[in-house]
Amino acid sequence: MIQDLCVCEILDKEEVKKIRIYTTKAKFRKLVTVVEGIDKNRVAEAAKSLKQALACGGSAKEGSVVLQGDHKRKVKGILVGMGYPGENIEVE
Repeated sequence: MIQDLCVCEILDKEEVKKIRIYTTKAKFRKLVTVVEGIDKNRVAEAAKSLKQALACGGSAKEGSVVLQGDHKRKVKGILVGMGYPGENIEVE
């Protein structure tokens, strides 16, 4: 039963559309990193893992993850480590 659950999670992550990572300026001209394209059912889980790995604040809003600070270069490696395919991750 546990093995079936793991296989389903891997298949869900493989069927992911493009994940887009970019930075933008938020309130008070602070940089934030935005991760879009993660399945809406897994956004909260991904946000929690990214925030812990990067030791930063952030939130999961409307199907995207917003992280405080410029973490573009690190986020791709963390997402690949979480099981998302690297060829579907686009860093801008």
